[in-house]
Amino acid sequence: MRQRRIFRPAPPPLPPLGALAVGCGLIGAVALLAVALPRELMGSAPAEQRWTAAAQDVMVVDADTLRLGGRVLRLSGIAVPERGAARCGAEDCAAGAADALARLVRSRAVECLVRGRDRQGRALGRCEAGGVILDRALARAGWALVQPADASLEAAARNAGRGLFTPDATPPEIWRPKS
Repeated sequence: MRQRRIFRPAPPPLPPLGALAVGCGLIGAVALLAVALPRELMGSAPAEQRWTAAAQDVMVVDADTLRLGGRVLRLSGIAVPERGAARCGAEDCAAGAADALARLVRSRAVECLVRGRDRQGRALGRCEAGGVILDRALARAGWALVQPADASLEAAARNAGRGLFTPDATPPEIWRPKS
């Protein structure tokens, strides 16, 4: 059995004035949308954002990453080893750093100033909990390297041999990301 094909004739062309009216209407609608919509909808989000989370909504993901409710944020300005990449005496350096971060945020609300995103799309920011700036506290305790290196923050930890600077720890040159 042969299939029957039904062809429809092409629609009649728009009169010249009709096409001009449609074109002007489209241009006007686009211009109105460009002016009326907030900038955030057009891909230019504010340079800085403030995020806060109550104590019960804060979770430590790893040594430099926090979950604040439904949002994930990486602490900017520090370097910590990935899990399994470095040993600090008998323990994994990343696990020790994550435990230190967990102690800093335990039962405290966290406030962060977000500035940009990392390669994985996580927000980057500086956070504090209970008046303590988290990245600086981790560096002072010896669990993070400051980027760029701030000798005054790391000096006490290096001299005391704490955290990443224990005598038998994996040297940062081995695990530190090259960037």
